[in-house]
Amino acid sequence: MTSNTRVVVIGAGLAGVRLARRLGELGTPALLVGDEEHRPYNRVLLAEVLARRYAPEVIALPAPGGLVRTRVTGIDRTARQLQCADGTSIAYDTLVLATGSNPVLPPLRGLFTPDHQLPEGVHAFRTMDDCLGLSKAVRPGVRAVVIGGGLLGVSAARALAVRGAQVVLAQQAERLMERQLDPNASRLVLRHLKDLGVEVHTECRVRDVRCVGGAVRSVEMADGYALDADLVVLACGVRPRAGLAEQAGLAVHKGVLVDDELRTSDPHIHAIGDCAQHDGTVYGLAAPALEQADLLAELLAGDANARYTGTRALTRLTLTGPDSPFDLAAFGETEPRPGDDVVQLTDATRGTYRKVVVRDDRLVGGVLVGELGTVGALARAWEGAEPLPDDGPLLHLLTNDGGS
Repeated sequence: MTSNTRVVVIGAGLAGVRLARRLGELGTPALLVGDEEHRPYNRVLLAEVLARRYAPEVIALPAPGGLVRTRVTGIDRTARQLQCADGTSIAYDTLVLATGSNPVLPPLRGLFTPDHQLPEGVHAFRTMDDCLGLSKAVRPGVRAVVIGGGLLGVSAARALAVRGAQVVLAQQAERLMERQLDPNASRLVLRHLKDLGVEVHTECRVRDVRCVGGAVRSVEMADGYALDADLVVLACGVRPRAGLAEQAGLAVHKGVLVDDELRTSDPHIHAIGDCAQHDGTVYGLAAPALEQADLLAELLAGDANARYTGTRALTRLTLTGPDSPFDLAAFGETEPRPGDDVVQLTDATRGTYRKVVVRDDRLVGGVLVGELGTVGALARAWEGAEPLPDDGPLLHLLTNDGGS
């Protein structure tokens, strides 16, 4: 089978599906090539599937018409053809890499079986298959160790605890979500997890995964302390999935290098989403991926002036559960520099915390935990990067939802 579709997109995640849909709306149909057997889905919501708040079909994305399920194994840039694992080839005029990212698997002793598979009970948490396999293994009282205390690790620990597992979260850094949150907000996340029965260990490094008969039995820390484990979840971050690009000879650093037209070192190939590196940044977040997809759609549909100048990305996490949801948002620089102004409001009773950082009359960052009615106004003020008015609006911005 050879397809002569003009635009071919590799990757049926958020970025690829959004691009294909927008191109269709703009009259430039695209062929989408995905290697997962499931319908395209919103990866951001996998923790909600694990928590059984959503069924898998609820997080499915509206699939565009032209979707081929196969794994691309190579790119022939001279012939402008893709080689696929099923022996077929796909011709392209313009190719878009939206291949996403792979989970980082830490260098732990015992992590892989002799045939280079994860032992029974050890799960990455990146794909729908990962989520469904983990979900099937969870039952009340099962002992689960989550390795990694970033956004993904916190979400996974929360979901497992809601399912009744005995959860231990092991974080190598000194606090949870240290890349996004300041110490006060991290403490609130810690309190929330502990209230759910999650045992949290920070500043600890996992050294070893112990297995018996091919199944995990314990996790050993660098100090020799061992945690019994029926399940181990690897939430140690992600790295751009750039292998295809490298094999094809495209310029790759952390991710696939792209310019302001999201074009790689080959003028016929673009890259968007988690696999792309623009102006030194790999975002790894949904909002920049969607913004890149929208802009590239305009460019490929004929808007010669469309340019990508970067995304001011906001991290948002909603942890739902049997009681009330736990919401947090962080954007920009959450830690002030000398000379910055900081406005901070805390309500220990309600578990809310709000902080913004102002530099030279501009909002440069903030972190909000609980009751996020103010997040929209603050994010707009930050994204606009305009000087704040002189009439002291910050307190109003922090409280304009009637909160504390």
